[in-house]
Amino acid sequence: MTNDPATPEQKPVSRREAHTPATTEGAGSSSSVPEDAIAGPAAAAPPQRSRARRIAGLITKIVSWVVIGAAAALIIAFVLVPRVTGATPYTVLTGSMRPSMPPGTTVVVRPVEFDTIRVGDVITYQIASGKPEVVTHRVIAVNITPEGPRLETKGDANPAPDQNPIRPEQVRGKVWYWAPVVGYLSQGVQTDTRTWIARGIGIALIGYAGYLVVSAVRGRARRRAEEHAAEEHTIEEHTTEEHSAEEHDAETPR
Repeated sequence: MTNDPATPEQKPVSRREAHTPATTEGAGSSSSVPEDAIAGPAAAAPPQRSRARRIAGLITKIVSWVVIGAAAALIIAFVLVPRVTGATPYTVLTGSMRPSMPPGTTVVVRPVEFDTIRVGDVITYQIASGKPEVVTHRVIAVNITPEGPRLETKGDANPAPDQNPIRPEQVRGKVWYWAPVVGYLSQGVQTDTRTWIARGIGIALIGYAGYLVVSAVRGRARRRAEEHAAEEHTIEEHTTEEHSAEEHDAETPR
């Protein structure tokens, strides 16, 4: 039996070549579509989504810790510290001490000896001795009178000093520290109620902080498990490729 001249001679086809996708032949060149080009976007999508989730989780944790820290600092500064030290928080209601202490500012006033008060100190004093109404103004002079020392005060934003000199028994204390806006949060809330609210917020913050810690630990363990699984998958792929190469070498004619 003779070969047809028009029919090209065929060579044996190995098992690996039989499963190899055909290529498109052109004018002196051939092109094929790599498997990586097809699987590339799909394989890259999960790491991108995972990275976005990690970034979003990190931002959420940072914001949460900032809020927790700010709330804890306010509770410590304006509830716990005054209670422990015997200081008293007051809320500024007028604009006489602008711009440093605008309305809504909470000032923490600490009792001091009258003779330690100096010009420039900001004090809180009773408008009338024995009455609950108080004013927070700056001392502009310490005067010695036949009745004893008297303080002359003035609001920073007021054009003139206060009319009446301040006697020792009127002084509630010297302003220790203050924070704007805080007074608006506590205005109209009784002291006992404010204490219970602060305790409740403190307990809630502690619980939330514990939740964040537990979530962080679980998240770290989950990421380690995913990384371990990815490593095992990579090792398995390498092993499969090595076995395939060995089978191909065994089937290739020598």
